[in-house]
Amino acid sequence: MIKADKSDLFQIVFHKYNRDYLLKRHFYTISVKGTPDQLHDTPIIYMMNHSSWWDGLIVYHTIKTLSEQDHYMMMDEKQMKDYRFFRKIGAYSIDKTNKRGILQSLRYSTELLDRKKCVWIFPQGDIYHLEMRPLGFQSGIGYLLKKMPSTIVIPVTLYYSFGIHQKPDVTMLYGEHIRLDWDQYPKKTISHELQKKLESQLNEHKDLVVSGRWHDENTKGLIQPGRSTSDRFDSFQKEVKRWLRFSQS
Repeated sequence: MIKADKSDLFQIVFHKYNRDYLLKRHFYTISVKGTPDQLHDTPIIYMMNHSSWWDGLIVYHTIKTLSEQDHYMMMDEKQMKDYRFFRKIGAYSIDKTNKRGILQSLRYSTELLDRKKCVWIFPQGDIYHLEMRPLGFQSGIGYLLKKMPSTIVIPVTLYYSFGIHQKPDVTMLYGEHIRLDWDQYPKKTISHELQKKLESQLNEHKDLVVSGRWHDENTKGLIQPGRSTSDRFDSFQKEVKRWLRFSQS
C-alpha cells in the first residue's frame, strides 16, 4: 500500500490551486451544513457516499476551510498510482483486488485512529450513481470500529445538482456524530446499520435540495458563484445592446 506523506508546503499550494482553479472552474457553488469539528482529541471516522471523482477534492476543500483537525483519506490504489501527489495532502491507498492489500490499509487506518486522527472512508468501496439505493456498504467500516471501539462516526453526504446555471451546485451535509459500544456488535451488523443511517441522511439531504429548502441561516457558502459561459454570454449581449443604443443615439 501507499502511505500518506503529508507536506505542509505542498498543501498550502494545492489548497489554493484546488479552490481557485479546479473547483471554481467546474462548479457554480459549494455549500455546507453542519461542521466537521464536532469533537476533539478523539478518533473519528467520516463516512460518506461516493458518486463522483470530485468527491475527494471537495472534501479536502471543506476540511481545509472548516476544520482544525488532522484528516486522512482512503483512496483506491490504482488511482493513487496515477495521482501520487495526493499522498502529500493525506491520502493513502487501498488495493481492493486482494485480501492482503485490504488488510494492510485497514491496519494503517487503525494506526491513524489510535493516534486520534480523522479518517475519511467511502464504505461503498467504489464510485456509484448518486441515486443508487441501497448504498451497499462493504464490511471495512465494521472491521475498523471493532478494532477501535472508542471511535466516533460522523455521517457526511454529498449531493450534486444542476439548476438554472451552466455549472452544477455541490452541497455537503455533516450529520450528528454517532457514538456506540461498537465492540458489542458484529462487524456486518455495524456496517448494515451505518448504511441505513447514511441512506436516510442522503435522502433527507436530497429532499432539502430538490424542494428548495437547502439555503437558510445554517448554510455556509465555501465557494462563491463563479462566472460560467452562459454568464459571459449574457454580459456580452448586454454590452452589445448598450453599444447599439449608444450608436443609434
